[in-house]
Amino acid sequence: MTTIESLAGVPEAAEISRLANELFPDLTESIYGVPGSSNFHSTQNAVPVSSWGQATAPAVPESSVGQVTPPAVPEASQPSNAVPTGYGSVETVIPSMSATDYAYPGTVVSPVVPDFGANETGIPGYSVPEVNATENNFDWEHPFAYGGASSEPWLESVQSPTAVDSTYLPGTGDIPVASKETTSYAPVVMSQTEAKQNGRKIDAPTSLGGDAVNKKKETPKVYTSRDESIRIGSKTLAQIRSDFPILSEQINGNRLVWLDNGATTQRPKAVIDRLSYYYEHENSNVHRGAHTLAARSTDAYENARDIVRDFIGAPTSEEIIFVRGTTEGINLVANAYVKPLLEPGDEIIVSILEHHANIVPWQLVAQETGAVIKVIPCDESGQLILHEYEKLFTKKTKFVAVTHVSNVLGTVTPVAELTAIAHRHGVRILIDGAQSVAHIPVSVSALDVDFFVFSGHKIFAPTGIGVVYGKKELLESARPYHGGGNMIADVTFERTIYNPIPNKFEAGTGSIADAVGLGAALKYLSEIGMPCVYRWEHELLQYALKEMKTVKGLHLIGTALNKASVLSFSLAGYSDEEVGKRLDSYGIAVRTGHHCAQPVLRRFGYEGSVRPTLALYNSFDDVDALVKVLKTFA
Repeated sequence: MTTIESLAGVPEAAEISRLANELFPDLTESIYGVPGSSNFHSTQNAVPVSSWGQATAPAVPESSVGQVTPPAVPEASQPSNAVPTGYGSVETVIPSMSATDYAYPGTVVSPVVPDFGANETGIPGYSVPEVNATENNFDWEHPFAYGGASSEPWLESVQSPTAVDSTYLPGTGDIPVASKETTSYAPVVMSQTEAKQNGRKIDAPTSLGGDAVNKKKETPKVYTSRDESIRIGSKTLAQIRSDFPILSEQINGNRLVWLDNGATTQRPKAVIDRLSYYYEHENSNVHRGAHTLAARSTDAYENARDIVRDFIGAPTSEEIIFVRGTTEGINLVANAYVKPLLEPGDEIIVSILEHHANIVPWQLVAQETGAVIKVIPCDESGQLILHEYEKLFTKKTKFVAVTHVSNVLGTVTPVAELTAIAHRHGVRILIDGAQSVAHIPVSVSALDVDFFVFSGHKIFAPTGIGVVYGKKELLESARPYHGGGNMIADVTFERTIYNPIPNKFEAGTGSIADAVGLGAALKYLSEIGMPCVYRWEHELLQYALKEMKTVKGLHLIGTALNKASVLSFSLAGYSDEEVGKRLDSYGIAVRTGHHCAQPVLRRFGYEGSVRPTLALYNSFDDVDALVKVLKTFA
């Protein structure tokens, strides 16, 4: 019988694999689609303790394999807000397994890898584009970003087909990659001289103010360089940039270089058009109207909830709560779920890396209840120290709240390990995904996190909208955070009966149009393919780090091996504000200041920094423009 593995590289392989899965559903545990195709399968008994998008060491430290307790389903007799008894059991263990047991690159403990073609599993059904990898094509042939134990991020090793061959270890045998003669996975990284020789335009404006350019009347082309041919999933970089109207803006006579994505991202035309359509054809309050527009508005709103569910891999839509953003989401969890559990002396664990939004709510709750906050330290590179984290747990520990990606250092925290350790101690955990969800494929089901929060405006969606994911049993046990209309089933002056989740936490009229806009943004990203987005941003980050190290007096802040698209730095002899203003005179937008994360900056001896942050639509030319201006300070 011809195996799926033997068909890799054959153009019809993905379709054959899809048909095989439809015709022989009972064989899905042993059938593996072509990596990156819509029907990629993994072993069905893999351990669900890792996360997507963590280019980190193994999901569970190797020393813990055989000792970590897997999540258990709460017993019927347990209260709905109780931590499952299985979490704390020392008798239940994960058997040791070899690397070849996993459909995964490197020696890692694998999560349940999503079946991209089966949304009924609750895992996102991303439309991953067909693989056609070349040096200028960032279609990614494997939908995950992991590294082996104590190794560089997995993507760092993907420099050639040989590296892919040696690290890709499917569960039932190797799946061949494309021909070594025709495929190169090397990033496009070149010197300034090489760039000029290859026809790339890298010159920055000739004057800081760009006065001469200001006199020009014509509208500049959004993008003209060799980079426009780079393919990211289903689109070229030029197509992606043209999807964002604001990138054609001129700032001080120069093209806009938007490197302030950590604060907010820009919006594609698809989102702008969806908002316009909503207000022109669907505008109404939701849920309670009997008329046509109410039905249209409700359908659009709830469809957006379904899109969010699929995008982050939540089991059900009722576990998706719409809020104003990450800050409100964390406050909701702190007050609705955690606060009622606390007694004087109880402990909440956060990390040194946190944004103020994941510090202050816990301080307020601690002040009201007598609880204590403990802090996970980080090493000199900015990565959390896991063995110190484990030492923080006691019988009084009630909750953990940690960021997925630091908004100052760019550190990708080992969320899978953090979650597994918390659950082993019988403790629930919240992950702040504000800085990760637009850059890294995320599956809350694979992570097994209890709560996950993020903001729309950092993922190409409108401001004023965000999401709280919470496990169903936890949301059902939590008390309402706000009271008012929509969240009630019946009210008398003696008592109130609340609506089921998610409505229980959506009092009043929410940001309906913005929720619809969020759905459009996530749909836009899914069509490109989040694994492809991550691959491109990783290549861009590595290029930026290399080029920025050539700037005299520049000191990078945050050098963790596993790092996302944040490039915080200080420049010797100049204030952050001076650097930011000069960059702005060239049309380059960055963030300066403390970034609402003072504790971690002070950990490294700073009160602020200059923070360029990358996103999907950024380019090598954007990095070149940044570096060239920075060199004018020397």
